[in-house]
Parts: sequence; C-alpha cells; structure tokens
Amino acid sequence: MSYNPRMRKTVVGIFAHPDDEAFGPGGTLAKLSKTHDVYLLCATKGEVGQIQNPEFRIKNQNLSKIREEELRNAAEILGVKKVYFLGFKDGTLSNNLYHELSAKIKRHLMKLKPETLITFEPQGVSGHIDHIAVSMATSFVFWKLPFVKNLWQACRLYSKERFEKQDYFIYFPKGYNRREIDKIVDTTKFWDKKIKAMMCHKSQLSDIKRILKFAEKMPKEEYFLVTKK
Repeated sequence: MSYNPRMRKTVVGIFAHPDDEAFGPGGTLAKLSKTHDVYLLCATKGEVGQIQNPEFRIKNQNLSKIREEELRNAAEILGVKKVYFLGFKDGTLSNNLYHELSAKIKRHLMKLKPETLITFEPQGVSGHIDHIAVSMATSFVFWKLPFVKNLWQACRLYSKERFEKQDYFIYFPKGYNRREIDKIVDTTKFWDKKIKAMMCHKSQLSDIKRILKFAEKMPKEEYFLVTKK
C-alpha cells in the first residue's frame, strides 16, 4: 500500500487486549473514523482474562475466540476498517518480548503508513504490565518511522475516588491533572457508540459495569499525552 498524502489520513490504535480500545479511547476512535481510516493492532486475544459474565460459564467456548469476536464487533461499531492481532499470549508481554513486539508493530505500520498512532500512556493507564509493554514498544517504533508524525497516548484524568478504590493491580497510577494533559477530545456526540462498543465485550461484564459507574460522574471527554515530530 503506497502512501498518498491526498488520501484520507490513517490512524492506527495499538493496544494489548480486546476491550482496551472501547474501554479506553473508544469515543476518539469513533470520532476519527469519520475523517480518517482507522485500524487497530491488538497484541493478544485476552485469553487469560476471566469470564465475568455468568452466561458464558455454561458454555464450552474458547475465551480467546470469544474475545476476538467481541473486539471485531466493537471495532465495526467504532468505524474501524480492520483489526490485526499480533499473536502474543495475554499476560506475557515483558522485556524478553519488547523487540519482537516492536518488530510486529513496525511491520504492520510499514503497510498502513499512518500519520498518527494511539496507544497507552507510559504507565499503561491502569499499571497493567501488558499495557506498559505495548506503550513502550509503540513509542520506540514511533521514532523509527518518518511517516508517523503524531503519537497520542491515552491517559486517565485523576480521580481521588477511583484511585482509592483500586486494589487489583500492585501499582495503579493516579492519573493526570488537566494541566498535564496535552489533548482533550470531546466525545459527547460519540458517547453512544462508545457505550455500544463497550457492551460488545460481553465476557467482561463486571469491568463494563465498574467503568460505567465512574464514567457517569465524569465529563464525556478522552485525554491524551501528545508527542509530535
């Protein structure tokens, strides 16, 4: 695929697991899809994650297949043109895989020629090691490819209530104050699409309910740290 500057510009979202795209910058992805060609790279299929929805417990189904289908359905709602899975196992992204992960990301980006990448902020938003690894690898590749001009790293606005209630991850980042955030995207017009995309991840029902409980109290905005070349 050759790069033509007169074509619609391309955005690639790079995440670790199915649901990262919708639970994170889903509104922004939906908004960008109106004016850009949006693609997703997903490092794993989330196969180690727990099934949080009782309706799946009575079925003998493969979790990786369930979550792959959920992501494809969510991506369609968000206007994503195509999803690419990178083939890593959920929960395994760490130092020994950084270069392999970066190489696979780079291989796809060389074909897609995006102007903008969207991924996690350096602390992985939630402190999840897979998120952090994907953020680091994406940042590494960003500086290697001259046609990529913008790196948007999705972050969370600081909320004392949300921070104090977290007890799952060993390290849960506090989030960022508004003055530390480079870009705020108003997702009001795309909020319904974001929610519909989130609801596609039916196996993760508990997370959906938890996130929506906090989201109802927050502005319909998404936040990014931005690096430009």
